[in-house]
Amino acid sequence: VLFHRVANTLNYLDIKTVIVSCGTCMDQLQKYEFEKIFPGCRLLDIHEYLMEKDMRLQAVTGTRYMYHDPCHTPMKTYKPLEVTSALMGQDVALNDRCCGESGTFAVARPDISTQVKMRKQEELEKGLQQMGLTVGAPEMEVKILTSCPSCLQGLSRYGEDTGIEADYIVVEMAKHILGENWMQEYVHKANNGGIEKVLL
Repeated sequence: VLFHRVANTLNYLDIKTVIVSCGTCMDQLQKYEFEKIFPGCRLLDIHEYLMEKDMRLQAVTGTRYMYHDPCHTPMKTYKPLEVTSALMGQDVALNDRCCGESGTFAVARPDISTQVKMRKQEELEKGLQQMGLTVGAPEMEVKILTSCPSCLQGLSRYGEDTGIEADYIVVEMAKHILGENWMQEYVHKANNGGIEKVLL
């Protein structure tokens, strides 16, 4: 019902693409037969959209990246690792295995989640070793990037043991392109007329 109301309210706009930033949201919108509500409109992950617009980091030095592909990946149009490497402007290594801590998994099944978490930590440590870096105290900054807000929470819990910082791909890009204060500046602009408000 809500999407039909949005479609009716915004029918004066020629909406071609709806951008999402969460795999679960993407899956649900696809199940809602989104194309029937917004005919001719496509669903696209924000990272895929940025790649299509040729947004990418240039010459980032001093940081190595790994990519964690979420169980519920939002990237459905292009290969996630290729998207990540294109956006980062460098080859990014895939770091396999579920993080074991996102969503309600860790709460609902802590017995299984703990085992999954241990396997993911082993995989992260292996990734560091393949880069020739010391586990727990890497000689340079290493980040594990993901395209899932929930996985980001889970991946953040490995930092103390591995020395790897977790971040969302688009946030890492924003920090480099727009500066460290990008979020505060965005919120300020949004609150001061930067977003069209629609009453449903």
